Amino acid sequence: MSDAWLVGRARELRAAVQSTTRDEQLGIVAELDVLLEEARTRGEPLMAADLLRSAAMARLSTPGLGSQAEPLLDELLAHTRKHGLPILRAGAHALQGKRMILAEKEDDALTEIARALAILDEPPTPATRSERRIFNRSLVTALVDCWQGLNELGLYETAEEVSARSHRAMRESAGPHEITLQMFNLIEMLLAWAIRLERIKHTEQAQEKFAVAASVAAAVEAPFTESLFRLREAPAIEQIGLIAAAVAFNDPGPSHIERLTRLFTHRSGDQEQMLVAIALARCLERDGQGEAARDVLLTARREADEANTPSCARLNIDRELARFELAANPGLPDTVAAYTLALEQELWDMRQSRADALKTRRKHERLSAEHGAIAAQAAQALQDPLTGLPNRRALDERLRTLSSDKNMQPLSVALVDLDGFKGVNDNQSHAEGDDVLRVIASTLRDALRGDDFVARYGGDEFVVLLPGAPAASAAAAMSRTVAAVSDLPGHLSRGVTLSVGLVSMAPFEHPESVLTRADAAMYQAKRSGGNRVSAATQDAPEPS
Repeated sequence: MSDAWLVGRARELRAAVQSTTRDEQLGIVAELDVLLEEARTRGEPLMAADLLRSAAMARLSTPGLGSQAEPLLDELLAHTRKHGLPILRAGAHALQGKRMILAEKEDDALTEIARALAILDEPPTPATRSERRIFNRSLVTALVDCWQGLNELGLYETAEEVSARSHRAMRESAGPHEITLQMFNLIEMLLAWAIRLERIKHTEQAQEKFAVAASVAAAVEAPFTESLFRLREAPAIEQIGLIAAAVAFNDPGPSHIERLTRLFTHRSGDQEQMLVAIALARCLERDGQGEAARDVLLTARREADEANTPSCARLNIDRELARFELAANPGLPDTVAAYTLALEQELWDMRQSRADALKTRRKHERLSAEHGAIAAQAAQALQDPLTGLPNRRALDERLRTLSSDKNMQPLSVALVDLDGFKGVNDNQSHAEGDDVLRVIASTLRDALRGDDFVARYGGDEFVVLLPGAPAASAAAAMSRTVAAVSDLPGHLSRGVTLSVGLVSMAPFEHPESVLTRADAAMYQAKRSGGNRVSAATQDAPEPS
């Protein structure tokens, strides 16, 4: 099958896994694993990332499989770092947040979502129009993953911000399925937000949210007909519990009972299942069927426990059950109701603290990323791009540091020049010459101690600093290095050998002076036929 078919099939399975039985979910997980293995084999980075995400999401959506998503998400994070895919890395952090929520580690989830949002705050700018389409699609996906975690943590204000940004990003590239998903997400957030506002007696604001959710539910019917969520010839309100619940919350009554009852028995996402249960209970209550309403809520609560539903969704069910109990027992003291309201206000204040923590961590992650970028640029400025060794600038800094440190004395300095290197460049190619330089650099580094410092001095010259090494020990070490290069296979060294000039640096000697002396010693090795170490016999100059 083509790459496009693989990605398209994964997309279909992601949509299906949200609203099907557990046995079917297990089948979807197995099929996605097959597709993922094929994507790994083909090696296309974007496709592999998409399949890793799909396989992880399917496990997060299947009760009891959440922990299995961890290695996949770790692989996705490593993959996106390796291939420079920051938007997809943000999505991986957001899914890590979802996994933490399922594991009831909400503080850890907050940190993961903060990392995701920090990356998305300053995303890279795509260069071309085609790149922009791919970029927008990836951005929408990552934002939706962030939104889901924020919604489950009850951080509706930030979720609304993320939802609005996702809507703007999808204008250029979204199809009917993506638009439908965006509207579903908006409805789910509005309903959860409204129920949460009711719990602290902000009834008017809650009703406004219910009304907006109902209007979005009406508008979703058009894109729904062309989306992957449509399973049969029927309106969205007859197939999707979330849509039916939105309409019922806005105007609860008997007319919604049959539809909601049917949709409640059909497996859907955790948050959606809770919303359908509460909407159905309210309609049954309005119809005078209080016991039936209570049974629906108890069933939903039992299923939530079995599915390890996030605590914020379970609390909404608990609050509805408590409201039924209070209504059925009018003799309970007013202090019970007052105490319940005080607890709700306390939870609301904790929610605000969580929102403040998210804001602080998001800023911290952004600053850490900026600092890391600056540090990486600084490290690059001290590194030779061809060999990966420290460059001349780094050498000067290290030489100054070592020369002033008494604990590093005696300090031996070796200047290394390649014998026969010019012939490689002239008679073969500069590419071959570059390969030889890399091989020699690696051999130098491997042949010396961990404390020894090897730098590319320029062209085909290297400098080695051997702190704490007396002249005899330094000469032995450099002789081993010369032998190691001489013993390299011809196809690696191209016949190149080393001429080494070795000197001991005097206390307070100027770096330029010691390098000049090492250079003179190296030319002595050249004149003696090369492939050897020449130790300087002249004394270091007296300090002025």
